[in-house]
Amino acid sequence: MKNLDTKAGVILALIAISWASTAQVRINDPGRVVERQAENRANRKIDQAVDKGFDSLEEGVGNIFKKKEKKAGENPDRQGKEQTKDKAQTENAPGSTAIEPSAAGKPDKPTLKSYSKFDFMPGEKIVAVEDFSQDAVGDFPAKWNTNSTGEVVTIEGTEGKWLLLGPKGVFYPEFVNALPDNFTLEFNLASTSEFSFYSGFLRTIMAEVGDAAKDFTKWHWYDGDKVNGLEVGLHPTDPGATQGMSNFNVFSSEQGTSLMKNDKSIPAFHTPDHNVVKVSIWRQKARFRLYVDDSKIWDLPRAFLPERKYNFIAFSTDGYEAENKYFISNLRLAVGAPDTRNKLITEGRFSTSGILFDVNSATIKPESYGVLKDIAGVLTENATVKVKIIGHTDSDGDDAGNLALSKKRAAAVKEALVDNFTIAATRMETDGKGETEPAQPNATPEGKAGNRRVEFVKL
Repeated sequence: MKNLDTKAGVILALIAISWASTAQVRINDPGRVVERQAENRANRKIDQAVDKGFDSLEEGVGNIFKKKEKKAGENPDRQGKEQTKDKAQTENAPGSTAIEPSAAGKPDKPTLKSYSKFDFMPGEKIVAVEDFSQDAVGDFPAKWNTNSTGEVVTIEGTEGKWLLLGPKGVFYPEFVNALPDNFTLEFNLASTSEFSFYSGFLRTIMAEVGDAAKDFTKWHWYDGDKVNGLEVGLHPTDPGATQGMSNFNVFSSEQGTSLMKNDKSIPAFHTPDHNVVKVSIWRQKARFRLYVDDSKIWDLPRAFLPERKYNFIAFSTDGYEAENKYFISNLRLAVGAPDTRNKLITEGRFSTSGILFDVNSATIKPESYGVLKDIAGVLTENATVKVKIIGHTDSDGDDAGNLALSKKRAAAVKEALVDNFTIAATRMETDGKGETEPAQPNATPEGKAGNRRVEFVKL
């Protein structure tokens, strides 16, 4: 018995030493203390759920989305394009699934008026578009890499396809290899409803890396050898909450710690009445802006480090409960700073792909407000200038339909400038060219996105 007592004492002593050592490390890194406490609380929450029985776990707590077999004809293949195509590939793909929202109440559809404080301006030239239209449902997308799991899915009631992200890992679009001094990054973000407070953030990473194929795996939350870059975290709110959270970090690989970190309340998303949000990131040299839908969350004048050559973006999940899931879609990267005034007034012509429309429609998407406001500002300051507004489409669909659609979209832009910015209708003419004057080849998603544009020509 004495030997047993002695062994027990040694074991307890070793445990105590180990705990003390670990505790000391955590005190030096408060972020890890918070993460560990969250994990412990999550484990307690899981234990409670187990006590209630596995049936409730199988049903899941998500009221907004549920998985079911794919139905034919439910899914347009892409968002913001003139026609859907290759539907047979999607509908007949092995493992095809759909994430279906419930009948929970939806908010009123946003309008240009509701976005009146939205000043986001997308970059001048689109260099990358990802809508997963080239990927079969059930597959991991061909142009991405990961050290986790994921698959392309559809969400019923939304347009196009989504990438369902695995619970713990990094998701890297291999087609992005440069983030210059002026760029914008946009994507749609969704998650299952009733998203647990204890599940991890989805993080968007912008960094400088030497070998992206290898170094992208370093961007796990618990790793200490992070490369230099920015990391933005978003997390859904609990049902009934009115605010969500966003955190922002600038990491140093030399220190392995955060040089800047802050938390800020943001409008709630992924509650039962708000399924999907649009995330918009805008870099202007050192300046960083972040928007969630029409709300500006961050506007930091010195965030990007001038000595760094940012060449990498990725998404990171740091662990979440099985019933909680993140989805991303419609990623769009553009570079260059729009110079509306100089191009319209001095050069006599300004073209933008930042005025977006609903699919096969002349209804302007509300996130176009910033671009319209910028154009209206130039016209207001130059009160004698008259312009012709010309709509253009990509080559999908038939010629006659594209021509008619381009004319309707030009007329819708004129109407928006009159109704929302009091620009006199007599100062604007409209026309449409359909697909007849492409700005670039229609052979790629980026080319097609660039051809879906609105042109303003000084008269």
